[in-house]
Amino acid sequence: MADPTAPLPEDAKQWTAKLRKVAEDAFPPSKLLPDRQPAYVASWIYVFGVLTLASLSFVILTGIVLALGGPSWWHTSSTGLFVNSLHLWSVEFFFFFMVVHLWGKFFMAAWRGKRQLTWITGVVSFLISVGAAFTGYLSQQNFDSQWIATQAKDGINATGAGSFFNVMNFGQMLMWHITLLPLGVVALVGLHVLMVRHRGVVPPFDRDGEVQNTGGRDGASSRRELSGEELAESSAGNAEAAVASRSGGDD
Repeated sequence: MADPTAPLPEDAKQWTAKLRKVAEDAFPPSKLLPDRQPAYVASWIYVFGVLTLASLSFVILTGIVLALGGPSWWHTSSTGLFVNSLHLWSVEFFFFFMVVHLWGKFFMAAWRGKRQLTWITGVVSFLISVGAAFTGYLSQQNFDSQWIATQAKDGINATGAGSFFNVMNFGQMLMWHITLLPLGVVALVGLHVLMVRHRGVVPPFDRDGEVQNTGGRDGASSRRELSGEELAESSAGNAEAAVASRSGGDD
């Protein structure tokens, strides 16, 4: 019996079928949820991306709890103060891990192999996160937030942005902090992760005896791990070449 859910040949021209085909080609299940990663991912520099995502999860979770309780709850309740502290420190860790992640990828030239969009989404998400943190400080509803708002007001007004971005307006800053900016951060981080899955984790620069280039498709270098025998042969070949070169120089 034929499967009633199977696609029909005449459906291939529909925009939903075309979109599904593009999505399946770009993000097959083996890329979205891979079982293995290259050996170089074991390096500590690759850990900070995952730590940034973990910190962002804590930021969002504690932020939701704070939004449900409101300013009076997080200022007067011991539980609210504790959740507020968790939110603050998760933001601190988030920025620390993200900055290390960005600098590490910068020195690795992470835009190699057609990964420009991956790099751009990471940098832009960092910039939007700075705005989210700034509006978060303005939303504290204490003397600290008032001082920050009054100090920032003149500078923002000097740029002309004060006509629509009023740092003295608590309601506006709170909505920017809990709605607009978090949506931008989550959307860009999600796109960033999808691009990492699509293009793969950027490999380190070539080093003799560790990895070799096997010429992948789409302009990105496809790399594989060298076995123990290949490493031994490579080392022996290098040693023989060095001896021959030294002998030639003596002659």
